[in-house]
Amino acid sequence: MGLWDIDKIEYVGREKGPEEGLAFHYFDADKVVAGKKMKDWLRFGVAWWHTFDQQLVDPFGDGTAQRPWYGKYSDPMDEALAKVDYAFEFFQKLGVDYFCFHDRDIAPEGDTLRETNANLQRVVDKIEENMKSTGVKLLWNTSSLFTNPRFVSGAATSPYADIYAYAAGQLKNSLDIAKQLGAENYVFWGGREGYENLWVTDMTREQEHMAKFFHMCVDYAKQIGLDAQFLIEPKAKEPTTFQYDFDAATTMNFLRTYGLENDFKLNLEGNHANLATHTYQHEIRTAVDAGMLGSLDANQGDKLIGWDLDEFPTDITETVSVMWEVLRAGQIGPHGGLNFDAKPRRTSFTWQDLFRSHIAGMDAFAAGLIVADKMHQDKYIENLWENRYASFSEGIGATVEDGTATLESLNDYAIDIPQKDLLAATKSDHLESVKATINNFMIDALANA
Repeated sequence: MGLWDIDKIEYVGREKGPEEGLAFHYFDADKVVAGKKMKDWLRFGVAWWHTFDQQLVDPFGDGTAQRPWYGKYSDPMDEALAKVDYAFEFFQKLGVDYFCFHDRDIAPEGDTLRETNANLQRVVDKIEENMKSTGVKLLWNTSSLFTNPRFVSGAATSPYADIYAYAAGQLKNSLDIAKQLGAENYVFWGGREGYENLWVTDMTREQEHMAKFFHMCVDYAKQIGLDAQFLIEPKAKEPTTFQYDFDAATTMNFLRTYGLENDFKLNLEGNHANLATHTYQHEIRTAVDAGMLGSLDANQGDKLIGWDLDEFPTDITETVSVMWEVLRAGQIGPHGGLNFDAKPRRTSFTWQDLFRSHIAGMDAFAAGLIVADKMHQDKYIENLWENRYASFSEGIGATVEDGTATLESLNDYAIDIPQKDLLAATKSDHLESVKATINNFMIDALANA
């Protein structure tokens, strides 16, 4: 049976009834949807930090998690090395092809960066061995430049040059690891790259320092031949009051301002979109339309609580909207996937819940893909758009889109139009009908899946 006392998770379809039962009801890895296998559209990844490190603590209570390696190792390095074996067996039994990690997730720190790098290298070498023997790949890695107290005031935006230099050294080593393990992407999440209070903050100077940091990373990646796609993950707040990568639009503006738009794309997360008071679909649409979608983190939050709760995604309405945008784009970025930046709830504390939560998320996105594909086949949304903007396909509207319109020409056209004719030009969007139709797509497509 192995380290995990469980068989490989299989696809059983819907014939066994609605209860999950440690099996997939919608995720059929090799099923072809819209010309590609499900596993190639979705490219699921397991987040090391939540799945193998998270003890299910919250601000008011200690951890509740029960894990098979707990209590077996007195030396943190021994536990870190053992978790590599647990992790790769988990990936195989779940049937995912990718994983993600922060550097500080996988190995304990030493007293100096040199000692920490040595600890990290031992675990990385073992990860590399397991990658070769299993075929599981690294979707992306990143550097934790926010957890340790030294980053209390940021890393690339720290007002302290020694901290900035330490962060650069840590990042250099992390890029070396990406090269060694063949990472398909490399993510930058500015956990403390923002401010708590403007009175003590020189925003321009901090953002210029961060841009210089990114340029150094781009230069070093080219120097060592790392061809991973660089990604920035926007987040509005938490842990800082305001973060410089607030949302997709803010982050793209930063990249364009500092000449980094050709080197970076975006890694977007549902919970982070909510913190910026956007929907996940809004953030994805913004990135897709700008050609900046790189990869996705798969989670959701409680809309009533408003924290970054990192719940596993189970809302099919949301996964449909995500996968509709992905199908429209043709892929999740050049090398992107769906990383489960999510953890089970504190009351779901058994090790079996690690499997159950991933199954729930994988099925939710597979269902979203099935429904979104049916919507695209029927061109329901495409036809809505075409009809709604039909007046810009001919006449005066066409001059706006082809760039020949001027204020004078538009004025001359509009100056004598009676108000009744202007009102007659508007049409109802039938929004409730649209939402009902999308509900019907979900019901019908999944009933026939």
